[in-house]
Amino acid sequence: MSPDQRFARWVRAAIVAFCVLFIYFVLADTYMPMTPQARVLRPVVQVAPEVDGRVKAVAVENNQHVEQGDVLFGIDREPYELALHEARLAREAVNRDNTLIEADLAEARANLESARSTADELKSERRRAESLLERQGISRQRFDQIAADEREARAAVEAARARIRYLTVKLGESGDGNLQLRQADNDIEQAELDLSRTLVRAERAGVVSNLQLREGDYVTRGQPVLALVGNRLDLVADLREKSLRHVREGEPARVVFDALPGEVFAARVVSREAGVRAGQIMADGNLADIPTTDRWVRDAQRVRLHLEVEDPPHPLPVSGARATVQLLPEANPLASLFGGLQVHLMSWLHYVY
Repeated sequence: MSPDQRFARWVRAAIVAFCVLFIYFVLADTYMPMTPQARVLRPVVQVAPEVDGRVKAVAVENNQHVEQGDVLFGIDREPYELALHEARLAREAVNRDNTLIEADLAEARANLESARSTADELKSERRRAESLLERQGISRQRFDQIAADEREARAAVEAARARIRYLTVKLGESGDGNLQLRQADNDIEQAELDLSRTLVRAERAGVVSNLQLREGDYVTRGQPVLALVGNRLDLVADLREKSLRHVREGEPARVVFDALPGEVFAARVVSREAGVRAGQIMADGNLADIPTTDRWVRDAQRVRLHLEVEDPPHPLPVSGARATVQLLPEANPLASLFGGLQVHLMSWLHYVY
């Protein structure tokens, strides 16, 4: 065989191999898509104190695993103990004020009875004076004085009633239903809550991360001071839109983590994101911003899938770790077979890159 014939044979073989690989790529991308654009996400909680104060003690170390309810750090309790004591003193003052109001109310009721008696007596006296005035038994001036005294007595009765109404409203309900007492109790509960919040606890189990606190640091309410990385693993994979035409929730998948080359883990599709940032238009009052491009073939849009790893590795990969995901459609056994071979090949290639 001449050199030209051998060269032509190699060219034909290369063309055939290219066509076979091209067809395989198109079919694989359609029926058994794979993506290296996958990432491990673990829930990260920003831990922030709910009260201000100076840190008295740090109970954990960086990268330490904690359980739910474990103390992370403590804040100086003295200001909040004083606030609680002040709230309790305020409640005692409310009790005292209520007692004084009750005494004033009793006095006002007694004054009302006295004013009524005086008004009734003056009313009878005015009636007698009217009879005497008709018989000219008393002077007109004396009668006018008696009538004025009666009107003054009636005004005293109304004033006593108004005083009772004022004191009744001021006192409010009696017992535990009293408004001032309920406000004082609420202040005590708030002070007790703030005091309990001087011990900052873990809201969930996880690993302490980015701990920069030291004893003596001043922390502010609502300002994060450390992160708590949870123990739940969420795997997200970004695939081209057209690759997801035949993908359904619940279908199996295989995962290869960059940190664990040679190992393949079983997973399952959980859900698909409803959109991407490019599909969100903000109503900011500006006109539409239409991106321009001179590319003939644009980049494909990727859509995010969420997957659940059935038997996750231990220890869990760090949040943000990279992975490769291979989807295995159950409806096509042949595609599932080739997809399994493909992901195992990728798992060994991770030893190299």
